[in-house]
Amino acid sequence: MEKIKMTTPLVEMDGDEMTRILWGMIKEKLILPFVDLKTEYYDLGLLNRNATKDQVTVDAANAARRLGVAVKCATITPNRQRMEEYPELTEMWRSPNGTIRAILDGTAFRAPIVLPCIKPVVKNWEMPITIARHAYGDMYKAVDMATDEPGTATLTFKGESGAEKTLHVQTVDGPAVWQGQHNKEESIRAFARSCFQYAIAQKQDLWFSTKDTIAKVYDGEFKRIFEEEYETSYKAEFEKLGIAYFYTLIDDAVARAVRSRGGFIWALKNYDGDVMSDMVAAAFGSLAMMTSVLVSPDGTMEFEASHGTVTRHYYRYLQGERTSTNPMATIFAWSGALRRRGELDGLPQLVEFGRRLEAASLETLADGVMTKDLLPLVEPGFQARGVDSEEFLEAIAARLA
Repeated sequence: MEKIKMTTPLVEMDGDEMTRILWGMIKEKLILPFVDLKTEYYDLGLLNRNATKDQVTVDAANAARRLGVAVKCATITPNRQRMEEYPELTEMWRSPNGTIRAILDGTAFRAPIVLPCIKPVVKNWEMPITIARHAYGDMYKAVDMATDEPGTATLTFKGESGAEKTLHVQTVDGPAVWQGQHNKEESIRAFARSCFQYAIAQKQDLWFSTKDTIAKVYDGEFKRIFEEEYETSYKAEFEKLGIAYFYTLIDDAVARAVRSRGGFIWALKNYDGDVMSDMVAAAFGSLAMMTSVLVSPDGTMEFEASHGTVTRHYYRYLQGERTSTNPMATIFAWSGALRRRGELDGLPQLVEFGRRLEAASLETLADGVMTKDLLPLVEPGFQARGVDSEEFLEAIAARLA
């Protein structure tokens, strides 16, 4: 069979631990036999980020902006425990996802892969809930410190004009911790526009929620910009399509979401989106079944899985065990990137291959062949058998062939 030709490479960002192993298997079994794959490769594994002082992450993000499409493997964001595991690390490097999001200034849209044989934990959910996560700022670009004596903290802004504004943060009578975070109006506005445009493309209602009753200025600015963008640019199109936009406090939104039927886009600030996307994924079945695409205002798209590097399975793999690690979200990252590359380059065969790759994966699961993490989730009476990752990928490859 002649392989599908690509004209423009996509950016390939390799990662860490078990997902890095799966990454190679997916390419070997599901892509390279069918596609004459062209990628611009960047190794975002933790040790290479350390060796390049994280310059490789910046280079990968800039390459994504240049080529328009990227696919990313899960990566380690080191904490104190990781610094002990990897003694060669010279610094507790920041999240590569945070660096990429900041450079691309995009919005991360996360949606569960829904299977008929796995019903959501929330019984009234009938359709997927897509989480639109702001991908810049807040605590992900915050600075923080600890102090060990009584004292006072202030927050000062010095403008280029020379004007200054100072706020009294708090006076403490002993040791304390402090954090300063920010966001930019330009990024918030890009976030709002991406959400409204995505809702129009998907023909789904858009919810937005923060806590402006507490963070009156910070969250209030998010609320103001969303309302301004909606009223001036998107209201007419929303009304024409019969879809709705509304704002509510995040605690009310959580209650509404649990009582809903699903089928809407929920826009959230960076941290809120991080938490709620995991909650939605788990409630629909598994974080391993959660897709993620970062959409930049200039149209750049970076596809990845929502989950981490599956450390526990990786150490078992190193001991020679064949693990049953779920590769579905990573497969959908590759299929999404190939479809997007095909759309941009006018290659219908590549677009169709991305669709067929997803269909073959879903058909394999529908036939009851799945990784063992899904077995406890299937409905009673559904006949399923657990296989290891390699067997699962081979079953998909057989359907593709």
